[in-house]
Amino acid sequence: MVVVDSADSVAAVAVSVGAAPVPAGKAMRTKEFLSKLEHDQIVQAIRDAESKTSGEIRVYIQRGKLDVDPLIAAQKKFHRLGMDKTPERNAVLIFVAPRAHKFAVVGYKAIHEICGEHLWQRLVDKMREHFRNEKFTDALVESIEEAGKALASHFPRRSTSTGELPDDVVES
Repeated sequence: MVVVDSADSVAAVAVSVGAAPVPAGKAMRTKEFLSKLEHDQIVQAIRDAESKTSGEIRVYIQRGKLDVDPLIAAQKKFHRLGMDKTPERNAVLIFVAPRAHKFAVVGYKAIHEICGEHLWQRLVDKMREHFRNEKFTDALVESIEEAGKALASHFPRRSTSTGELPDDVVES
């Protein structure tokens, strides 16, 4: 877990990183991983979760090689996706690098201060188990649902709440 807070608009984040062990000869290309995802189900899970909270949830799939630590890559994507601009500082990013068999869950400072490391570790543990069993959609949907419940309980949707960020799965 890392919490960063600075005046130069660097996001405050909490991160848990997991890696699913890869059986010998079982390397997975990003294209293969993406073909096994039920994108509509993931997007619907994001929409359902965000319908109950002022928070934002995004899923980012890293195509190709991951040349840096997944923690660093996830933090950079958090910024590039504009997640550090959420007014209540309550965004969650689920970052997956299939080719490297690594992932990270990044939460903005407000949600981390309330839920703590326990939430992130629970999400990572569940995702790791699903990834080991190649249940990729289940890994993402369940983590979205759980993050959504945590956000909804502490940051309920208000009449003035609007989804500021797209709900789609981002790939690049």
